[in-house]
Amino acid sequence: MPSHSLSNSSSTPSIRPSSDLSNDAVALPSPPSSSSTPSDMWNYLWIPILISLSKELSLAKASRSNINSNNSNILLPSQLDDEPVPRCLAPDPKLNYRPVIGIVSHPGDGASGRLSNATNASYIAASYVKFVESAGARVIPLIYNEPPDILFEKLNLVNGVLFTGGWAKNGLYYDIVKAIFKKVLDKNDAGYHFPLYAICLGFELLTMIISKDRNILESFNAADQASTLQFMGNINIEGTVFQRFPPGLLKKLSTDCLVMQNHHYGISPERLQENQDLSGFFKILTTSADADNKVYVSTVQALSYPVTAFQWHPEKNAFEWGLSMIPHSEDAIQVTQHVANFFVSEARKSLNRPPARKVLDNLIYNFSPTYCGKAGKGYDEVYIFTEE
Repeated sequence: MPSHSLSNSSSTPSIRPSSDLSNDAVALPSPPSSSSTPSDMWNYLWIPILISLSKELSLAKASRSNINSNNSNILLPSQLDDEPVPRCLAPDPKLNYRPVIGIVSHPGDGASGRLSNATNASYIAASYVKFVESAGARVIPLIYNEPPDILFEKLNLVNGVLFTGGWAKNGLYYDIVKAIFKKVLDKNDAGYHFPLYAICLGFELLTMIISKDRNILESFNAADQASTLQFMGNINIEGTVFQRFPPGLLKKLSTDCLVMQNHHYGISPERLQENQDLSGFFKILTTSADADNKVYVSTVQALSYPVTAFQWHPEKNAFEWGLSMIPHSEDAIQVTQHVANFFVSEARKSLNRPPARKVLDNLIYNFSPTYCGKAGKGYDEVYIFTEE
């Protein structure tokens, strides 16, 4: 640091000309002599204070400039330069923000008779209920063997329907699923948006109903199997269940085993395309291969209706733990959530606004689930219904 001398004839500090200093050097006065007055002392103290203050102001200005130049930064209210605080937008009056989904119960207790051996028992696996609730909807159980007038009155309380997995392909259950499917189509034909999800058995039943052929299904070896989804060539996913999937997750669906298969039947792409009723109703979105490398249709969407069917189980990744091959990775959980979100987003388009009291009286919250996961197989929880 340059040295400075203090003249005996003046109390003003002697400072070297700025031309003698480097560009980034700061010239400071020499310490005061013992003969300096209090006024002289202040002359030496205020210079470093001003220098420090100047540096702080420069840093603050540069930081503010960087924030303003980077639109990706989140601004605090104090950084908005008195701009008006954004207001929350009003809800879209065309959407229903309290959607309700009807889930059709399946014969039995869901646990091979361990929970109930009543001949009129039916059940809904709690994973389907949680699946719907995770996306912001509530559930009304559509008990397949309750009096038809009651069942179809409940159908008028919901904004969409879900057909679950299972084994029943005939009898009253088949007839009820067929009747509800017709109601779904009728509602949409009348201009009322009414979505349907059909999972595993649900897809198989739709295949049989639409084709008018109860023997159209083929055998596949895909029980307790995690698999990929292979998208059809040149498929447009806009408007489908996959439209909101991030690009990275869409790619992983084709390379990583992120979906759960648990079925012995299905339909090959060739057989579906050959059947005019099926190919005129559905477009194939994805295929998968079983343990023997036989290819089957794994996801379809209706051409003219908000109907999506899955041979795989989107609900199991997040909400079932009884089968060893269910994928539980973070990516697999995201698959479950995106599929649930799409279904409920479609249900929000429903114009049906039933009386709130009737909805509350029929919600699944009026029933209690039964834990059956200790057996280490099958479902973890089920809702059981016994018709008197």
